[in-house]
Amino acid sequence: MADFILVAGGWLGGWAWRDVAGELARRGHRARPVTLTGLGERRHLARRDTGLSTHVDDIVHVLDHEEATGAIVVGHSYGIFPVVGAADRRPERIGRIVYLDTGVPQDGDTVKDGFMDEARRAAVEEMVAADGDGWRFPLPPEDQLGEWGSLSGMDEEALARMRRLAAPHPYACFTEPISLGGAVWSLPSSAVFCTHNGVSIAMVEALYEAGDPRVSGAVGTDATFFELATGHYPMLSVPLALADVLIDAASGGGRRLGTQT
Repeated sequence: MADFILVAGGWLGGWAWRDVAGELARRGHRARPVTLTGLGERRHLARRDTGLSTHVDDIVHVLDHEEATGAIVVGHSYGIFPVVGAADRRPERIGRIVYLDTGVPQDGDTVKDGFMDEARRAAVEEMVAADGDGWRFPLPPEDQLGEWGSLSGMDEEALARMRRLAAPHPYACFTEPISLGGAVWSLPSSAVFCTHNGVSIAMVEALYEAGDPRVSGAVGTDATFFELATGHYPMLSVPLALADVLIDAASGGGRRLGTQT
């Protein structure tokens, strides 16, 4: 039995993992979807100073109060920032980190500067100022939402559920730098690429073999890789396939860079 802690990305809460968590439980595993402060059913707790460190604390408290040992902690999109921050503080509680269609934040990175180009930063800040009282980032309107991550694979029901339950994201989470001491890099990791969102194992392997420091520096202990043929929200588009991948990752499965297995 594996113990999964599931952390979704921007605007989402624990609700997004409903079908994945149900499938993991049906197959004999424990699954703990986390709702970060200010999101989901905890949206009423959002404040102007709710930032990345708040969300790191959220996950640290979950790890401690679950008395986790060997947990498989999954960070989707923005969610990898607090996951990595918490793992750096509680490495002894974690068996593997799963990077779900996201990058690998390094010490001092912010979402705003490290994961957005200049045009995107300007668009976000305009939306925060105009529609978020200067401190909240609302879910973009339907005609712009796909620009923030492919919606491929999501049917109308899933899209409607996302629009209904998504919460404005406290913008300080995107501007506060992550602080890492380095303990996180000793942990086994897996990455899951959603190919309809534009990244594949082949692309990353080519960069790795070329010695690209963005990749070679991010491949830590026992790193494995998976693909899902869907968009950026696999927990909503292919929850059963995602559950399969997470179970495989928990046991150390997946492709290793530089191998054909």
